[in-house]
Amino acid sequence: MRVSSVSFAPTTAIVTASDSGIGKATAVALAGTGMDVGITWHKDEAGAAATAEEVRRLGRRAEIAHLDTSLLSECGGVIDDLADRLGGVDVFVNNAGTGASTLALDMGLDEWRSIVATDLDGAFVCIQRAARRMVSAGRGGRIIAVSSVHEHQPRVGSSAYDAAKHGLGGLIKTLALELGQYGITANTVAPGEIATPMTGQEDEDPTRTARPGVPLGRPGDAREIASVIAFLASSLASYVTGASWVVDGGMLQMGPQAGSHLPDDSWRSV
Repeated sequence: MRVSSVSFAPTTAIVTASDSGIGKATAVALAGTGMDVGITWHKDEAGAAATAEEVRRLGRRAEIAHLDTSLLSECGGVIDDLADRLGGVDVFVNNAGTGASTLALDMGLDEWRSIVATDLDGAFVCIQRAARRMVSAGRGGRIIAVSSVHEHQPRVGSSAYDAAKHGLGGLIKTLALELGQYGITANTVAPGEIATPMTGQEDEDPTRTARPGVPLGRPGDAREIASVIAFLASSLASYVTGASWVVDGGMLQMGPQAGSHLPDDSWRSV
């Protein structure tokens, strides 16, 4: 039976890596729209507890679980457990990820595999578990993967990260084709430089940081990414699927412009 995505009314969400940064902002934003939220952490349990407290202050339930998406035999079970505790999963936000700054010629296979396992293999396992739940429930759903501008353009020193994010974008496009009949949409959100722990800018005000190479002149705020995710998670985005939403202050539009204005060869290394 074909399910419509128009009347979708989500009440439960799982956001991976929601102990800080984009994940935390997203969990709080979804709670603000009326959803109970499953929160996962990898290294920062206290951060997850702080996110949960913010969710609860908004009058919503919060459930917390440890998640390492590189442990492929275990990570799917974490999603199932959170969904059980929440009573379902209407929205799944795959935000967990990692990277490195290593030239491809210098990268060992173990480092490559760790990044790809975390950013792509684990993402597949977790998304698949959530999608199966959505199909079984028959109410539609939203799958949103946080990728990167490097889903679209590469960066020196990020071969494994770039490959994984390109792959994640391809996975989401395929899911958009396969899951549409169930009223489930699938999209990526591709941030540029965002002031988070991952970029070494935890708790910094991005409006005070100059980025001359970005048209808007600054890094982004995690809440600016969360607001786009919240839109995609809502009934307002019922006809949006298979898309990659670039949220980067115009960074990607600078390609040839930036290339023609680089003053030296320093970009060739890390």
